[in-house]
Amino acid sequence: MKIVEYFSSDNKEHWKEQIALGDWSASKFLFKLLNDMQKFEELLGTDGKLFLLIDGENIVSFVTLTRQDCICDENMYPWLGFLYTYPHYRGNRYSEKLLRHAEEQAKLDNNPIVYLATDHIGQYEKYGYTYLETRKDYFNEDARIYYKKL
Repeated sequence: MKIVEYFSSDNKEHWKEQIALGDWSASKFLFKLLNDMQKFEELLGTDGKLFLLIDGENIVSFVTLTRQDCICDENMYPWLGFLYTYPHYRGNRYSEKLLRHAEEQAKLDNNPIVYLATDHIGQYEKYGYTYLETRKDYFNEDARIYYKKL
């Protein structure tokens, strides 16, 4: 297994098709954003990264590292988002491996902190994230905001 960055990949169409196969509604939304880069940049900012943990030609897990996310606050960045592991790969801590990789990239980019927004409770604390607050997201739904100092 290895980690590749989608936007630097020569195989974007294949990876997009793999993302579309996810059984999570947010993976379908990410697929739509990847097909409309103007919308991707409008919602998530420019120079975003999409890390893929791959097993041969299959995506195991993916996560974005972007300037913005579903919370509108220019003082909070970067954001980790769209963290997803395909069902048959779950239970092996692959999402943790991918989170760590994205955190290291954020640190290399001189960011002292990363944020994420979720509706999960108890999912990210085990990875060292601290709950900050709940806010309404772009879709007017409650999103729990977490952060981690790098």
